[in-house]
Amino acid sequence: MSSVVSAENTRAPRFINPPGLYDPRPNAYTHVVVAHAPARLVYVAGQGGEDVRGGLPQAFAAQVQQALHNLITALNAASACLADVVKLTVLIVDHDEERLAVLTHAINAAWGPWPAPACTLIPVPRLALDGMLFEIEATAVAPLKREAVSYVF
Repeated sequence: MSSVVSAENTRAPRFINPPGLYDPRPNAYTHVVVAHAPARLVYVAGQGGEDVRGGLPQAFAAQVQQALHNLITALNAASACLADVVKLTVLIVDHDEERLAVLTHAINAAWGPWPAPACTLIPVPRLALDGMLFEIEATAVAPLKREAVSYVF
């Protein structure tokens, strides 16, 4: 059965999990997202777990939480929010099922009632900084006109 979620606004992105593909929702992503133009495209560079002073926690889960906080901060700067995100790319050092479970829980918590975006997870041997275990980048499709957005995670 196809799972399609779309806001009442016909310009809102469509989130599609087509028949013939397994249901990815328990893993916190959607197979296909269709975005409509005209819209503002927002590209957020990879966000790691560094705090505002550049401090990096050692724990994977703490880095995921901080990276999601950083992603929200970056989106807010462009008057966008998590509901506008259509694609994520996630990089994980020493990826395993335990880290996948942490990520899945964090994305489900952050996105709440919104459909999770399309997502590609890439296991990597190393990231930019020593001790960096997680990085997330996003592409968002936001309305052309929007008042300032403030979403706190």
